[in-house]
Amino acid sequence: MKKLFLIFSVLSFIQIHSQNRKIPVDTMVVTNHSTTINGIGMNYSATTGTQPVWNLDGEPMATLFYTYYQRSNVKDKANRPLVISFNGGPGSASVWMHVAYTGPQILKIDDEGYPVQPYGVKTNPYSILDVADIVFVNPVNTGYSRMVEDKDGKLPDRKNFFGINADISYLAEWINTFVTRHNRWESPKYLIGESYGGPRVMGLAEELQNNQWMYLNGVILVSPADYKIYSTDQPIYSALNLPYFTAAAWHQKALAPALQQKDLSEILPEVEAYAIDKLMPAIAKGGFISEAERNAVAEKMSLYSGLSQSSILDHNLNIPTSFFWKELLRDRGYTIGRLDSRYLGIDKMAAGNSPDYNAELSSWLHSFTPAINFYLREHLDFRTDIKYNMFGDVHPWDRQHDNTRDRLRQAMAQNPYLKVLVQSGYYDGATTYFAAKYTVGQLDPSGTMKDRFTFKAYRSGHMMYLRKEDLKSSNDDIRDFIKNSLSNGKSAKY
Repeated sequence: MKKLFLIFSVLSFIQIHSQNRKIPVDTMVVTNHSTTINGIGMNYSATTGTQPVWNLDGEPMATLFYTYYQRSNVKDKANRPLVISFNGGPGSASVWMHVAYTGPQILKIDDEGYPVQPYGVKTNPYSILDVADIVFVNPVNTGYSRMVEDKDGKLPDRKNFFGINADISYLAEWINTFVTRHNRWESPKYLIGESYGGPRVMGLAEELQNNQWMYLNGVILVSPADYKIYSTDQPIYSALNLPYFTAAAWHQKALAPALQQKDLSEILPEVEAYAIDKLMPAIAKGGFISEAERNAVAEKMSLYSGLSQSSILDHNLNIPTSFFWKELLRDRGYTIGRLDSRYLGIDKMAAGNSPDYNAELSSWLHSFTPAINFYLREHLDFRTDIKYNMFGDVHPWDRQHDNTRDRLRQAMAQNPYLKVLVQSGYYDGATTYFAAKYTVGQLDPSGTMKDRFTFKAYRSGHMMYLRKEDLKSSNDDIRDFIKNSLSNGKSAKY
């Protein structure tokens, strides 16, 4: 009898406590904290939860997970800036900038960004929370964000979310709801997007302005990805990589002594000029380039890249970045990282044209994944059995009709307040710093608005903020940008 009773009790417990693994569609948890930023103590609240994405019938078709930080005891909320933060991918959670850059807590890593155990978080003494409130938004299928079944148990069409323009459209609607719920319509507003988040926030600037009637003060592009460049055949894309080759080779001490003994800041202007003035037209000539010019260009590229002249000639002056990562330190037995070429990897074989794996991403996932799972649960008290997707299923991604560059230009033209800050790492081989410079130039080809763009580069990679020295300077650059883009009582007019 006792045995039957025990079995019945266990079955009853399972029935009561078991549930489908689903994220709540609309919920929030608020916790209160204190911190010290730039030597000043302050209190803040963290609101983390989910907020629906509505369909045209007003029914939830997805729910987005977010974390919203507000400095406490702010009397003048109307003048308190709000920064809306996205990472990229597409398909990446808003985790990287959240717990390594602008948020109040950051990873326990060493001063150069490498993982250390035990994993976890520590106070970020350089967070921008002293000057702005921040909300980190996870698009559908990233973090804890998920699609929602309708009343018939069917999931919505993936085309509602997974494409350049669909992504921009639904996120703008979501931002409208968030700003309304949290009473932030009066506040100066900023978007920050890293990597693919760059085109995302470029498009969102115009979408918010013209379809949500929400005007911004600033857009911050962190290591922005420009698919207008990636989809462009040679010679543009190839030539733009040369300054990055120089920077990465300089860091790895792989340049000729005449260049290696100089500081990077002395070398790069020379290489940038060569890439535009000489290399780009040389590659454009293709097979019609003279033998003398071909050899002269290969010799110069070898000097600037650390690669052999013969390997450059073998590639017809067009060096794939993947080959560069494999080749630069091949004689030392290492590959270099894609997103941050300070990182070293070890391949199974020295032979080959590309690395076996991304050394930097492996290192980052080492520390980010346990930290964000621990932090959300133990510090912010958000508990769920749903898996936190560092990278989610968002493919196939519709890349058609990418006009995000022009959408940002149009938003700036219509809104005299709107300014842009670009932040890039010299050692980023995926979204290179010189490609970001090129994007800015093409975004406003007339140069009429060039005074409203600010470009900052750092001696690190895609996530420049992982290096302690750059964590401080890059946050300070955002702080200065916010200060310089506030209206300060001036009218929005030309």
